[in-house]
Amino acid sequence: MGFFPSRIEGLQMTCCKSWIVIALFASTPMVSPVLANDDTFQSQARTAYAQVIKEYKIPGLVVGVTRNGQHSFYATGLASRADNRPVTPDTLFELGSISKVFNVTLAALAEQRGQLSLGDKAAHFLCADACSIGNDMTLMDLATHHSGGLPLQVPDHVTDIKQLVNWLKAWKPPQPGSRSYSNISIGLLGHITADAMGMSYTQAVHTDLLPQLGLNNTWIDVPAQEMSQYAFGYDRKTDKPIRVTPGVLDAEAYGVKSSARDMLKLLDVELGITKVSAPLEAAVRRTQEGQFSTAKFTQDMIWEQYAWPADIETMKSANSYDFILYPQKAVKIKPALPPQKDVILNKTGSTNGFGGYVAVLPGENLGIVVLANRNYPNEARITATYSLIEALLSK
Repeated sequence: MGFFPSRIEGLQMTCCKSWIVIALFASTPMVSPVLANDDTFQSQARTAYAQVIKEYKIPGLVVGVTRNGQHSFYATGLASRADNRPVTPDTLFELGSISKVFNVTLAALAEQRGQLSLGDKAAHFLCADACSIGNDMTLMDLATHHSGGLPLQVPDHVTDIKQLVNWLKAWKPPQPGSRSYSNISIGLLGHITADAMGMSYTQAVHTDLLPQLGLNNTWIDVPAQEMSQYAFGYDRKTDKPIRVTPGVLDAEAYGVKSSARDMLKLLDVELGITKVSAPLEAAVRRTQEGQFSTAKFTQDMIWEQYAWPADIETMKSANSYDFILYPQKAVKIKPALPPQKDVILNKTGSTNGFGGYVAVLPGENLGIVVLANRNYPNEARITATYSLIEALLSK
């Protein structure tokens, strides 16, 4: 999910210094000729997304598919209307809440290194055990939105982490034990993880996580030399060009910008197709463990997991604003459910000008990323992508 109310849309970005990514551990995946020929894929993708592009006036959209490590792309429309610049597989889009996947992967990696435990209480890191945060929320609670009712966004009067921690000390969960989709919880996880690693969150992602994943066109802070690749988003209300701006915990919760090509590299790691270091591989598997059961899906670390074949109406309902905005009953899975094969993992992400969707089907060795420079409804993203998956898996 990745919903941003109008009062906060567009308040999410930090500025940057350039950096160099070196792929320390990622290896090139084996390629198998399992997708249909390119003309067939182009037709399938065009058919799947034509209606949503038309209905929501999406300026530009890129679809990337990985199957057994073979990558295919469909790109249509413009990254910038002002200069008539087309989108490509290398165009940078704002990922919005898809950024949270990087956050939990970094946290799980820090756990593998012994820098923290996801069972630790958040208060241990935020106030040296001198306070209680939300009925003793753990880092795993933060990673799974198991907060008991934390609001979606940081309160308007909070302008830094110190103020946020002070606010949390007085905050009482209105619905203890429930799942509440929140940028605060996941943002705090990223802040705590980076602090345990002895650096800022942006430094930890840029210098540690992204190189290990083999991503060289993914950024929190887009460097000057890459700005020509950065698409403009188009406001869903005014249709004016827009990009995100700074906010508390923006980098941690919704601040990543990436391309379809780089996101398929990430999905290959999620699928186990690309081999990475043993600690990172274990961390990725940790993020795919089922931690809580909700009425709609199994909650992993950020990933939302459905049995495959999945009921599309359930997926659409679970990604609707009603499910996002209100606390939902969540039952702890004991012990945690190991990573499953016959499932679909999904995550949406939005900023004011962008809308994205990623889906992973481990049993099919299939991953899909859809990036657009318009924030259009999650239900429409799921409907179109589901139809493409059906086409790709048809015999």
